[in-house]
Amino acid sequence: MRGPLGRDASGAGAGGGKGGDDAAAGIIRHDRKCRDLPFLALFAAFWVAMIVNSSFGFNQGSPLRLTYGLDYKGNICGSKHGDPDLSELDVRYWVNPNQVYQSGLKNSTNDLADAKAICLMECPYPAEDGLNFVCDYPEGDIRLSVDDWIDRDYDYFEYLTPDMRNSSLQLQGPCYPIIFPSINVYWSCQFIARPSNVSLKHWQQMGGVSIDENMLIDKTIHNSINYKSSVLKRYVADIGKSWPVLIVCGGLLPLFLSLIWLAMIRYFVAGMPWITVILFNALVVSVTMFFYIKAGWIGNDPLTVVIGPSDPYVSIGGREINHLHAAAVLMTVVMIIAFLTSIALVRRILIATSTTVLKVAAKVIGEVHALIIFPVVPYFALAIIYMFWFAATLYLFSSGQVLQNDCNAECCSFDLKLGKVNCDSCCGYSVHYTPHIGIAILFHLFGCYWATQFFIACSSTVIAGSVASYYWARGEISHDIPFHTVVSSVKRLLRYSLGSVALGSLIVSSVEWVRCILKSLRRRLKGVDSTGESRLGKTVSSSSHCCLGCIDWTIKSVNRNAYIVIAVTGKGFCKASELATGLIMNNILRIGKVNVIGDVILYLGKLCVSLSSALFAFLMLDTHKYRSAHNKISSPLFPVLLCWALGYVVAQLFFGVVETSVETIILSFCQDAEEHDGEAQYAPPLLMETLGDTSQLQRLTQGP
Repeated sequence: MRGPLGRDASGAGAGGGKGGDDAAAGIIRHDRKCRDLPFLALFAAFWVAMIVNSSFGFNQGSPLRLTYGLDYKGNICGSKHGDPDLSELDVRYWVNPNQVYQSGLKNSTNDLADAKAICLMECPYPAEDGLNFVCDYPEGDIRLSVDDWIDRDYDYFEYLTPDMRNSSLQLQGPCYPIIFPSINVYWSCQFIARPSNVSLKHWQQMGGVSIDENMLIDKTIHNSINYKSSVLKRYVADIGKSWPVLIVCGGLLPLFLSLIWLAMIRYFVAGMPWITVILFNALVVSVTMFFYIKAGWIGNDPLTVVIGPSDPYVSIGGREINHLHAAAVLMTVVMIIAFLTSIALVRRILIATSTTVLKVAAKVIGEVHALIIFPVVPYFALAIIYMFWFAATLYLFSSGQVLQNDCNAECCSFDLKLGKVNCDSCCGYSVHYTPHIGIAILFHLFGCYWATQFFIACSSTVIAGSVASYYWARGEISHDIPFHTVVSSVKRLLRYSLGSVALGSLIVSSVEWVRCILKSLRRRLKGVDSTGESRLGKTVSSSSHCCLGCIDWTIKSVNRNAYIVIAVTGKGFCKASELATGLIMNNILRIGKVNVIGDVILYLGKLCVSLSSALFAFLMLDTHKYRSAHNKISSPLFPVLLCWALGYVVAQLFFGVVETSVETIILSFCQDAEEHDGEAQYAPPLLMETLGDTSQLQRLTQGP
């Protein structure tokens, strides 16, 4: 008779008296062949496409575009490749306040992108006792170097010819009056609609044209800075600015914490549930408090959108601050749920600590020492992929062509090269994106998720093969276990099962992405017509979302067990999923209650590692380096969330040692029981104690 995993049950019955090597060889099949090869080829082709896709970003993109704006010539502020060299001039300033005002009118044909802007070192401020000017880049008849122009505070009005002066008084340049104070908000000078009376009076006495003093000049620039795409660009730019934080808090710290956790589960398994629950609650409270501080709800250190010194009487908000408010509210909800869940867990931990299979997993880790070290291999593989992926992300999000706008604006400005007023080309420049760039970004994001799932699946498959060898050997080959079983499991994976792992990770990634796409569509449809949605539509939408969530959870659960069967039998992914599901369903009443608390503790442990990463990211980002000058991040939100996600991935790799060990032992127990008429022959006494089979426990401990 053959068991569900394809093992000969009649031979297994006699295996009880055989050596551990024979027993282990009986369950770990060696007559394998390569499975699901088309999906391995698909995975390889996908990564070739990822490299090609990324090369497009490296060729077309410039990360400076994510932070700094464009001047009226199409140069990126802060770029040394501009005309002139703008390497020290990184603040965008709109020189003509009337153009800014007109672009904010509802029915205006003018757009702020077409208003004349130049790059400066800092935002200018009106003179206290006179009138200052900001003049165009020196060229043509203006015989000044850029350095001299900067030293003169961008003002060479005294060198202008009569024609140039008359043109300047008509707000056509090359010099423009500084009437309104401005403040550096994310590297763009936002006007404060509070004109200097002294400067305005001097301007009027010189015969300058009327200047609009409406609040609209403030709101127009503010709305442009806070446009959704601008905020997203700044968030992506924060990745590049905070890369040391990502390496330390998203890579090294979770590695260190995960290894400590594995060591503690090995030597202090009885106290780990309590430590994990207490630490989880403390970390949730700490992270929530940091969000409260940055949102400005407690303390005196809120996030500011202003770069450099600012007027304390001027308050400027932004989407970043609103997002921190939303995150603080969400973390408050999470904190309340964490407290309530912990209260419910206390009683379960008191009852279930001695009945979980964490002790068995700890014993396995103690015997198979290489299991603790092995996750370092996929960890470094993912680290290399992530470094490449993040670099490509910066370039993809900033890719596009800088082209002159096609505008209907009626404006004129003095062209210093031509030496006269030019009314033919007053349209500004913008970065133009084509639809395929959006597709390239989505493709890039999906590739990262698939690669992450692939390496996690590879790690689970190797661990499952090693633990299965341990179970069926009864510990009789302990001298051979520490490294040989892990190396053998790696060889089997690389030679036979990579295609199956690629298929399983593709299924998980695809279902997850379908959920994300449908969730995005629901959000957009709700925004388009929130009042006209029927009750039936809401019900269908909520039901579909719930069903997809259940399907996603089910597939992930089936996948984990399928990887175990793949490691043991070498079957293809679909057949392994069928065998694993059948084995669990046949023993569901026996094992259903075994590892509920164990799963919860492992999940909370992963959250502890990821929350620690987020907490330390907050602390690093709160230093002077990331709060001033060019390294100032727009908000700690994105780097913190990214460190949280990276910390969770690293924790999943290392905690997978315990998680996969537990599930492999349970599946092996089910297979053992199936082969021996419901009485497991190879189960260690500790597992029999956990499952409560006292007669079997006496047989295993006392011998025949």
